[in-house]
Amino acid sequence: MNCKTCDNHSENNEAAFQKGLEERGGQIEAILRAYLPEAAGPQRVIMEAMEYSLMAGGKRLRPMLMQEAYRLCGGQGREIEPFMAAIEMIHTYSLVHDDLPAMDDDELRRNRKTTHIVYGEDMGILAGDALLNFAFETACSAFEMEEADAAQIGKALGILAEKAGIYGMVGGQVVDVQSTGKEISGETLDFIYRLKTGALLEACLMVGAVLAGAEEERVNALESIACKIGMAFQIRDDILDVESTQEELGKPTHSDEKNQKTTFVTLNGPKHAKEETERLSREAIRELRALGPQDPFLEMLLESLIHRKK
Repeated sequence: MNCKTCDNHSENNEAAFQKGLEERGGQIEAILRAYLPEAAGPQRVIMEAMEYSLMAGGKRLRPMLMQEAYRLCGGQGREIEPFMAAIEMIHTYSLVHDDLPAMDDDELRRNRKTTHIVYGEDMGILAGDALLNFAFETACSAFEMEEADAAQIGKALGILAEKAGIYGMVGGQVVDVQSTGKEISGETLDFIYRLKTGALLEACLMVGAVLAGAEEERVNALESIACKIGMAFQIRDDILDVESTQEELGKPTHSDEKNQKTTFVTLNGPKHAKEETERLSREAIRELRALGPQDPFLEMLLESLIHRKK
C-alpha cells in the first residue's frame, strides 16, 4: 500500500468517525431533551436553569461512551437511554458547582455565561442539586421499560451512585479542594484524578456493559480501560489550561494557576505530561483491542478524548 493510499484510508476513517460523532451526538441531544422536565409550576425557574445548564452544548462524550460500551457487549434495548441522560446530568451538575464562587469562580463555560451568573448563586447551587437528583429519577425510569432486567438496572444504579459519590467524583473533588494552595505529592494527585475525573468515565463503560448483561470480568476490564483514559483526559486538561486560549477552550485558561492548584504539568512539566497521555492512551487502546470484538469508532473516540483541543 503506497503512502497516497494510506492517506486516503486515514481520511476515510476520519470522515466516517466525524459522521458517527454527528449522528450519535444528535441522538443524545434528542434523548436529553426527552428526559428534561417541563418548565412548569411555581418552581419552573429551576427547570429552566437545569435546561440552560444541560443543553449548553458540549461533546456528550460520557453518554456516547456508555452507549458504545453497551453495543460492544451486545446490548440492543432502550434501557440504556435513561442512563445516558443521567450520566450527562451528573456531569453537568458537577460543572455547575465547579463554576460557583466557592469553587473555581468561573463566569464562562462553552463561551457563554455560567449558570450562577445567569440565575444567581442560589439558583446555581439548586440547579446542580436538581440535576443530581433528577439524574437518578431518570435512571430509575429504566425499570418501567418492557423486557428490562431489574437486576441489571439495580446493579447499574449502584455503580452510578458509587462513581458519582464520596468514593468517586465527589471524593476526588473533596481532596482537590483541600489541596488548593498546598504542595501535594504525585500520589495524592493521582488519587484526585482517578476519582474526580476517572470515576464518571469508569461508570460510563461499566454501566453500558452491565446493562448489556456482560460478565464481571468484562465489566472490570472496561473499568481498567476507563481509568487510564480518565487519567490521560485530566492530564490533557492540565496541558490545555496552560497552552490553549480562552477562545479555543470556551472557558478561561490558566485557572489552575489562579486557583493555586498543583497539576500534572506543574509537577512534571509539559513534555512529560504529553508523554504520559500517550502512554496511557496506548495502554487503554491495547486493552480494548484485546477485549474484542474490534470497535474502530470506540477506539477513535477514546483517542479523541486525549488529543482534543478543547
